[in-house]
Amino acid sequence: MRENSSFISFDGATSGLIFDQASHKEYPLSYYHIINGKGLDRVDLKSSYYFYCYEGEVIIDRFGSGGSMYIGKHMYGSVSGDWSINPFALGKAIVIRVFHERALYPRTKFRAVDMVGGPIEEEGRLKYIDGCTDSLLIPPVKMGDPCLNHLHFPSGIDQTPHTHPSHRIGIVAKGHGECVTPFGNLPLTEGMIFVIKEWDGSSYDTGKDGNMHPTGTHKFKTFDEAMDVIAFHPDSDFGATDVDHPMINRTIVDGVSANSIDEIRTK
Repeated sequence: MRENSSFISFDGATSGLIFDQASHKEYPLSYYHIINGKGLDRVDLKSSYYFYCYEGEVIIDRFGSGGSMYIGKHMYGSVSGDWSINPFALGKAIVIRVFHERALYPRTKFRAVDMVGGPIEEEGRLKYIDGCTDSLLIPPVKMGDPCLNHLHFPSGIDQTPHTHPSHRIGIVAKGHGECVTPFGNLPLTEGMIFVIKEWDGSSYDTGKDGNMHPTGTHKFKTFDEAMDVIAFHPDSDFGATDVDHPMINRTIVDGVSANSIDEIRTK
């Protein structure tokens, strides 16, 4: 493991729990590395799980609802309820566990949807910053819910330094680059598992230049090769609400959207 005040990288040589934020006051989660079905021994029915497979395959066996979920290389998924990882599937994956009955998650009654998607595309469908693009792989079902993202960095990218208000957890899916921080630079290589530290709005640390910088300040650079990154966000400020979503917005009563008619909206 390599770490500074902005960034943590893991070598990926071992399976199991690699980053534990189960006691986080807002977004409690844990981060696991799965190798050939090993690394997550017990499934918690009060948690939701997000997956990204970067080598081989992972198979999720669901109980009660029946059926299995196949997650191949460069595919992703989410699941909750009673399930297990098939021990005979040979592959490597990252898994983010969200304690969905703790902290802020009960406010939207959050629970991950059982789904599989991918493989990831060549570039993102949304414009991001400094020439990068992004795709929302698993969107928040309701505003505030977690989301899983695919960021594409063309070659020759030099991002603007920035921070995030919550941890960014992910993996370099393809290519290579560099994470540049005031506290030292770290290489980004294919298959590298990482955490970008949150900035809480008040924490600072001394950089290599002797000046104080917000914890979590970073930027990504690419050189002669493009790079693709999978990033899990434990929160969002985007998504549907009970009074603003496609079904209710496009339900029209006497020329008026049902989102404006309080007496008929489900309470």
